Amino acid sequence: MDNTSGASRPSVLFVTDLAYEARGRRYGDEDVFLTSRLREEFDLALCHPKDAAALSDRFDAVVVRNSGPVLHHQEAYDAFRTRARERGTRVYNSLDGGGDMAGKQYLVDLSRAGFPVIPTVDRAADLPLLPPASAYVVKPKLGADSVGLRFVRTPALSAKEEGTLLVQPRIDFRHELSFYYVDRDFQYALYAPDPDRRWVLEPYTASAADLEFARSFVEWNPLRHGIQRVDACRTADGALLLVELEDLNPYLSLDRVGPEVRDAFVTRLGAAVRELLD
Repeated sequence: MDNTSGASRPSVLFVTDLAYEARGRRYGDEDVFLTSRLREEFDLALCHPKDAAALSDRFDAVVVRNSGPVLHHQEAYDAFRTRARERGTRVYNSLDGGGDMAGKQYLVDLSRAGFPVIPTVDRAADLPLLPPASAYVVKPKLGADSVGLRFVRTPALSAKEEGTLLVQPRIDFRHELSFYYVDRDFQYALYAPDPDRRWVLEPYTASAADLEFARSFVEWNPLRHGIQRVDACRTADGALLLVELEDLNPYLSLDRVGPEVRDAFVTRLGAAVRELLD
């Protein structure tokens, strides 16, 4: 709703699935913390992603956070996007992202364009473009949380699978790391020193080269407003390769950063939502 009742504070619908169980992540805890802080400057209500379309008209803005993989509520998500576009709803993240928000086609596009990403193809004719590897990863373009992911020794795509599946070489890497941005402003970086424990993260001091790498993807993404998480892996030779550009509802691992960093992030997020409303 437009804030015409005389209230001085904007109203925000915060979309989250507090009960979603994510491996190694506590979605509910993170969003309970975020909403406790955002309530200091917004009139705020929480809802499940399946209720977002029905409720969004009653608020000045909708913030989509830890709502779980869209594939678990695809029909409801599509209805929300359609309604938001028809009504001109202010949505954060805005609905124009080119990363995971639009599926994983961007990995194919960036690979073809020569960006530093894990080599990715989606057509049988392009399989010879992949470098030799001991194993290959095959996963759905519209997948999330490793749903449908499998490893194969020899890459192959049937005619029915072309365009719907991605094929990548399995990369040996030193560690994975993530860079977190609010409206293209860098906030912090974390890394997983143990490759087998993806979500056991520690603060990471990014170098100028690291930040240049991450910013190239943030700048490439047409997303106007929102949080982005640039996930990368560092290969054995020290190079960084993009794993994922998460621009729909990236988990923030705020429990892994210090209080000053956490406070600065919340302050920047609140300012970003106000900028969206302005």
